[in-house]
Amino acid sequence: MKVVMASNNAHKIAELRAILSAYGLDVVSQREAGVHVEPEETGTTFEENSRIKAVAVMQACGLPAVADDSGLMVDALNGEPGVYSARYGGPDCISDSDRINYLLKKLENVPEGKRTAKFVSVITLVTPDGKEIVARGECPGHILFERHGNGGFGYDPVFFAEDAGCTFAELAPEQKNQVSHRARALRAFVEKAFGTKKEKELC
Repeated sequence: MKVVMASNNAHKIAELRAILSAYGLDVVSQREAGVHVEPEETGTTFEENSRIKAVAVMQACGLPAVADDSGLMVDALNGEPGVYSARYGGPDCISDSDRINYLLKKLENVPEGKRTAKFVSVITLVTPDGKEIVARGECPGHILFERHGNGGFGYDPVFFAEDAGCTFAELAPEQKNQVSHRARALRAFVEKAFGTKKEKELC
């Protein structure tokens, strides 16, 4: 079954394909499906924004659509950047590196023991016949004082994942797919969507 990902982010699509392909789902990007909508993410939670994106794409193409809304939540910053992770720092921060610099600047006086954080991912799938599945995954960690590793994307170089014992940027993609917030959300999603069964649950 074809499922349209409400994104053109190659990293997200690769992670979803790697896991969902085992369940008979062919995940394609908006661009591959000929969908060009860019819904405004007006929600204040990951759940709200994930649903906004999935519904917009499903309505535009008439196919099942899946959306991920994810971000970093830092305890010392009262949960920032949260749902604004991709836009953190405003228009002056145009790259992942800019946003990391902005984050580290805000945390420069925060000691190591107070730099706890978590990555959060919420995955929502909606179908034209009204089915809706929502799953959330979280990965605990803390923010380092400097970058480590050359892989990953976003805040990966400064996020030290407790379960992995290193930053996300130091993990190979297949390793990250075992421990990341998105991997955890996907496992929860698969359990809700399929249980011990396969694709027919969504058809």
